[in-house]
Amino acid sequence: MNNMQNLVARADAFAAQAHGSIDQRRKYGGEPYIVHPREVRELLLKFAHGAVSAEQEAASLLHDVVEDTPVTLEQVQAEFGADVAVLVEALTDVSRPEHGNRRARKALDLAHTAAAPVAAKSVKLADLISNARSIVAHDPGFARVWLREKAAILEACVDADPGLLAEAQRVLSVSLAALTHTRGK
Repeated sequence: MNNMQNLVARADAFAAQAHGSIDQRRKYGGEPYIVHPREVRELLLKFAHGAVSAEQEAASLLHDVVEDTPVTLEQVQAEFGADVAVLVEALTDVSRPEHGNRRARKALDLAHTAAAPVAAKSVKLADLISNARSIVAHDPGFARVWLREKAAILEACVDADPGLLAEAQRVLSVSLAALTHTRGK
């Protein structure tokens, strides 16, 4: 196993352990949470037009560990290095409940994403693609709010990988159309 494969394999095992340690489950399907980061990695690899670094792959697997588990950014850096930690930090929401209502919190998170490295923005788009499928299928009421928020994320990520940007735009468009069609019935 080369260093690139080793980094990705270690990130996968670390993320599985972190999410598993708190028995985190996907909100709508109830499957183990690690299914989502693995899907984000697969989408990153499938739709990227440019090269995907091992650090991006690792970050795609680790993108929710700081936000959702007891793992700290310092632990990510110690285990995977500064390059991966920078990407994970850029993918971690910065808003907290004390920052105000949902709109205020999402504005803070949007500004954080807009300032993120391009490599992180590409992972963010893969995350959006993964989440859209689940949210639109299982919670159309919330999906309407969520999709509006994600349209702003797309604007902040126009410099991301063009393949991921195109797929995220397509998924958002199809999702909005499906919700509009559902509402009309």
